[in-house]
Amino acid sequence: MEAKTARPSSEPRWRAACLGFQEAGTTAGRRPAARQWLGDEPRGESGPLLRHNVTAQAPPLRRQPLGAERVKEPQCGRRAGSAVMLLLHRTVVPGLRQAYRLKSAPSRLCIRACSTNDSFQPQCSSHAISGDNSSTRGWRVMGTLLGLGAVLAYHDHRCRAAEESPRLYTREEVRSHSSPETGIWVTLGSEVFDVTEFVDLHPGGPSKLMLAAGGPLEPFWALYAVHNQSHVREILAQYKIGELSPDDKAASILKTSDPYADDPIRHPALKVNSQRPFNAEPPPELLTENYITPNPIFFTRNHLPVPNLDPDTYRLHVVGPPGGQSLCLSLDDLYQFPKHEITVTLQCAGNRRSEMTRFKEVRGLEWSAGAISTARWAGARLCDVLAQAGHQLSETEAHVCFEGLDSDPTGTAYGASIPLARAMDPEAEVLLAYEMNGQPLPRDHGFPVRVVVPGVVGARHVKWLGKVSVEPEESYSHWQRRDYKGFSPCVDWDTVDFDSAPSIQELPVQSAITQPKDGETIESGEVTVKGYAWSGGGRAVVRVDVSLDGGLTWQVAELDREEQRARKAWAWRLWQLQAPVPAGKKELNIVCKAVDDSYNVQPDTVAPIWNLRGVLSNAWHRVHVHVAP
Repeated sequence: MEAKTARPSSEPRWRAACLGFQEAGTTAGRRPAARQWLGDEPRGESGPLLRHNVTAQAPPLRRQPLGAERVKEPQCGRRAGSAVMLLLHRTVVPGLRQAYRLKSAPSRLCIRACSTNDSFQPQCSSHAISGDNSSTRGWRVMGTLLGLGAVLAYHDHRCRAAEESPRLYTREEVRSHSSPETGIWVTLGSEVFDVTEFVDLHPGGPSKLMLAAGGPLEPFWALYAVHNQSHVREILAQYKIGELSPDDKAASILKTSDPYADDPIRHPALKVNSQRPFNAEPPPELLTENYITPNPIFFTRNHLPVPNLDPDTYRLHVVGPPGGQSLCLSLDDLYQFPKHEITVTLQCAGNRRSEMTRFKEVRGLEWSAGAISTARWAGARLCDVLAQAGHQLSETEAHVCFEGLDSDPTGTAYGASIPLARAMDPEAEVLLAYEMNGQPLPRDHGFPVRVVVPGVVGARHVKWLGKVSVEPEESYSHWQRRDYKGFSPCVDWDTVDFDSAPSIQELPVQSAITQPKDGETIESGEVTVKGYAWSGGGRAVVRVDVSLDGGLTWQVAELDREEQRARKAWAWRLWQLQAPVPAGKKELNIVCKAVDDSYNVQPDTVAPIWNLRGVLSNAWHRVHVHVAP
């Protein structure tokens, strides 16, 4: 009869078994799966198995941001689960059979304690257990093994559920992944995608996809309908990492006492210069993608909260002359006037103000070169509406004053004016516009009716038009009398006299580079330079000169075809130049300047045109780029 041998603690055996699972569940470059089960904190050597974090659920399958350890824990868990099933087959089942036999015949129960080697081959050793009371001990072992099997089966079920249930993310988490360092995440509907690895493969170039980084794809797919194809969605599906949380799916704008709370939702590509009031410009790489600027990325210049007007109750009040009759026009009434369509470029007086700021501080929004856009407008001609109200050209100076339906908390509305002579001239083509690019005006751009004054600064294109009147003097609005005027560089805020300067109407000749971007690195060989050029007053741009060496030598850019026009040039010209990069150059100082049909040309520097409000900034536009070795 063999001598009794004290049964060693089960802890080392099961730790050896778990190490076996770890080896099976570990692959190169992945975190050991067993670590998820054992927990990060050590346990006592003599404690029961269930004191270990055996049932801890591994994180669900997801892509990690670029540069982070890429782990697919559930998959590792499944590998470990396979190892568990193998071990149960080799140890638990034989053990149960042996325990059953103990009821009728005393014997020794062989329990396999596994140690591991590189190929995960369990090694066995036998431990003698006395036949005395062996049946009780056998059933105790069987119970322990059954419990282990249940625990491991439950873990395998949780791993499978983790694979089938997508991980949930908040929009804030998505927004935090907007650079190559953090990873590039985007959303489409309720799905979340990690497109970090796809950015450089994007057919439209990395910069276009980066515009959506950390946000939704829908606004950009709306601009480029080519994305709405099955093969594009199949490509995108490969990068799915989860879904938005239910709270973020149903997120909505809450109305509060904030006067800006009811502002419309804007396109995420816009570069925001101020939120309240909202002012934003399109990025340069989108600005000249098309001759006509899409409505969602048309630059936005607001001075006050955006009104939310009902088109059914909207009325435009046109004050008649003394002794005449005023008009109160609904939208349907405006539709009865002959519809006139015209393509017009609008430019803010502060376009390119940031360049003046770099020279010397000014007051105003930091516009880059994107406070300019072009659209096809449609509406009733102002001259037709004024004539209907009984107005005629005056022998004395007179002005047409416009008042918007946007106002501040005191009730003060935005206002501006233009000379009556321009308003009554059919060839000036001033519109009371109700359509923009074939659609009703967007709220940010004046719905339901705005003024469009071709060739004139954007400040006079009053939006959400509520009232039109003819007055002997220009509008008394702050934005007509105390803003949007130019001054000498010697004038400061202590000496400025706004009454001494005329209000800006027509703008000077202008051009800017939209490609490449300032600071960009370009390939050696050939460079493509693109941009826009425009001049106020209907003067056509006849030439754009481009220099790659800061203005020492020049080349003439190719102008895109000019839209057919019956009268004047109210819209910009897009241009481009393809030129070889000079050999040995490590950087280029690219410059452009435009010339209009009156041979007005842009000044070479900001210094002689600097002014305290930073308006009329039209010096040569300069972009500095690096050349890749």
